[in-house]
Amino acid sequence: MPGTGTGGGNGAVTRSTLRQQLADALRYEVLAGRLKPGQEFTVKEIAEQYGVSATPVREALVDLSAQGLLDAVQHRGFEVHEYSAADYRYMVEARLMVTDGMFHRLGDRKVDPRTAAALAGVRRRGEEARRAATSGDLDILIGYDLRFWRELTTLFGNPYLTDFLHRLRLQSWVCAVQRLRRAGDLRGRLWAGYTDLVDALGRQDARTAREIVAGYDEHSLTLVEPGAGGG
Repeated sequence: MPGTGTGGGNGAVTRSTLRQQLADALRYEVLAGRLKPGQEFTVKEIAEQYGVSATPVREALVDLSAQGLLDAVQHRGFEVHEYSAADYRYMVEARLMVTDGMFHRLGDRKVDPRTAAALAGVRRRGEEARRAATSGDLDILIGYDLRFWRELTTLFGNPYLTDFLHRLRLQSWVCAVQRLRRAGDLRGRLWAGYTDLVDALGRQDARTAREIVAGYDEHSLTLVEPGAGGG
């Protein structure tokens, strides 16, 4: 019978997995710029596009709405949220407040061998992000950047801050990508100081780490705000 026994459990897991896969795929479409700000679509359209039932599609769209990437449009479905340049500045300000606190906390405690090993792993992720940034490959950079920051902030031991910062970074990328994809060749124009940041944290140099991130944020603003059209 549905909902009972092993079969019911597997069905729930399968639907949950499909929901996550759909959310991941649609999130990528937004970040890639193929789903554009203000673009509307229905649950039925997405379900037909991916060849699945409406239920996991609706759940995935609700998840993306909770992340601030989509807006529910009454009686019409969903649309891609459109962020302004002012939104981006607020996101950057919030990100900096979170990382400042994290870096200060790291500077107050000893870096044990386990943390040092974890930092080495994060540094390797940073090297991948740096290469993508230097080459101007926005699609690859976004994925590495999000993973870099999630892995880095996990070291601070507060999952709520990790999730909050990940959400902020995801939203800020959605906002930035709407403008960066109109900026032409991005080679050499994107921030690439990932390994410098990890090295500073490895030395427990919280001051330098904060300066690096503050410089990153200012650099990001100069790229994003000119293309905002004053919005």
